Amino acid sequence: MAATESTPAGRGGLRADALRNRQRILEAARQIFEERGLDAPLDEIAESARVGAGTLYRRFPTREALIEAVFEKQLAKVATITEEASHCEDPWVGFSTYLEQLCAAMAADRGLSELLLLKLPDSAPAAGSRERHARAMARLLHRAQEAGAVRDDLVAEDVFLFLVANDAVTQMTRCAAPHAWRRLVALLLDACRPEHTGPLPAAPTPLQAERARHERAKSKGLKSAGGKDQSDR
Repeated sequence: MAATESTPAGRGGLRADALRNRQRILEAARQIFEERGLDAPLDEIAESARVGAGTLYRRFPTREALIEAVFEKQLAKVATITEEASHCEDPWVGFSTYLEQLCAAMAADRGLSELLLLKLPDSAPAAGSRERHARAMARLLHRAQEAGAVRDDLVAEDVFLFLVANDAVTQMTRCAAPHAWRRLVALLLDACRPEHTGPLPAAPTPLQAERARHERAKSKGLKSAGGKDQSDR
């Protein structure tokens, strides 16, 4: 039976049982998104949380609102990983540690992995985390290039391609070879070294990378930041 929301108000103006319902929804969504991705059915999340669908939609009117609440801490952690790596004394250690830790976080959580390749939800907290991450990653790459630790023609969009590749590998090998992503990351890092100076094909432009993020969100029925609402439920 679905939980009700009829007890006296608690912290933040929510009733005590409403707070419990919200927490159950977040815990269920976190587990299901981690296992099945961001397009998992919301009704399944409500059932797992032992609340009615109406309760879920009152707390989180859109899928994007639920995703933001579930991954708020993880997005902040990603930004922190990047910032800390950008201040590492050895620029190469900073760059390689950043990529390894970020790819490890993606391998551990399918929902987070998908979220890092999208540009959503369109809100100030999430946008702030994205901007912190982008600024810190740009500093990280610039420092490594200034130190001669990575090839000069590496650009931020290449890191985006690395994350796309890591997501594909972790999705494909999650059950059969769950540590395969580590080999991929080692190969990618080796290719970043300055001794590998052969000419590269053109990298995606920033606009093309943004378009790819929007299209991925659209394919999952999600509202991309700055884009039109594709599906709330």
